[in-house]
Amino acid sequence: MRVTAVLVAYNRRDLLRESLAALAAQSRPVDRLVVVDNASDDDSAAVAAEMLEHWGERGRLIRLTENTGGAGGFATGIAAAVAEECIDWVWVMDDDTVPGPDALAGALAAHQRYRESGQDDLAVMGSRVVWTDGEDHPMNTPKAKIRADATERARAAAAGGMEIRSISFVSAFLRADRVRDLGLPIADYFLWNDDFEYSARLLRGARGLYVPASVVTHKTAKRGSSDQDPGPRFFFEVRNKLWVFRTSRALFGWETALYAAATARRWFRTFRASSDRAQLRDCLRRGWRDGWRTAPRSTREVLRGAGVPVDVMVAVEQLSKLEERERSRASAE
Repeated sequence: MRVTAVLVAYNRRDLLRESLAALAAQSRPVDRLVVVDNASDDDSAAVAAEMLEHWGERGRLIRLTENTGGAGGFATGIAAAVAEECIDWVWVMDDDTVPGPDALAGALAAHQRYRESGQDDLAVMGSRVVWTDGEDHPMNTPKAKIRADATERARAAAAGGMEIRSISFVSAFLRADRVRDLGLPIADYFLWNDDFEYSARLLRGARGLYVPASVVTHKTAKRGSSDQDPGPRFFFEVRNKLWVFRTSRALFGWETALYAAATARRWFRTFRASSDRAQLRDCLRRGWRDGWRTAPRSTREVLRGAGVPVDVMVAVEQLSKLEERERSRASAE
């Protein structure tokens, strides 16, 4: 199995350096590394260029000319990774993610055990994400797949993991062939829910595995969950979640109903914990309006003019057609 790591960076040069050092120190070496700098205005790109020198032809730095958010950065990096037909898995993370030395080895060992027990229909894997205190990070705690049958649960357990339905981009392993079949993350999400939509899309009709033996540290400023007060970013939570429910084929109808109810409860907790509810009300109003009245643009449209290299843009164009096909099917349904 050949693995390309994709790391998206934006204005966190010190964390970026630590993350890149951890990737270089994996007990099972990473085959390729793509760093996407999202038009940082610190010297993150210079740090990446310096640390990529020892990777030689195995490393690549893509410097975007505008900040496309995590969604655009991951779409760019994933497109660059799967353009190489020899790649089997794409390992994605942000620049505040520091993988443990056996993070890659643990994931690939779990995949090998899964393959030995039956059909190799694994499309996504996710690492155990901890905070700096070594405890599970509540922002990235995976949930077991709803309605997974006994056979699915037993097979996942035999591989040392748990069956899942979605995962965050904080150390997710994406099967390259599945990406080539279904397209890219939707860049117009900018941030929040792009990983939820994309991983759920890849996992519809396929299998996902949470792998506790693959451990990474998510170095956020605080050890908090996703329903803590998000400030002005709450706009993206509202708009993008409505986009998922309205325009994506990631979820089955019954799943949409369950996730919508869970979302309403989470938003209630967010408002209850907020110290600036007026700001959240404004975000809710604007996000609700845009979530119902608009739809995300195609990823190729978003990334045009963002400084994506020509060869990567060719891959973006091709893969975006698959993404648009999936959304057309969602509209027809």
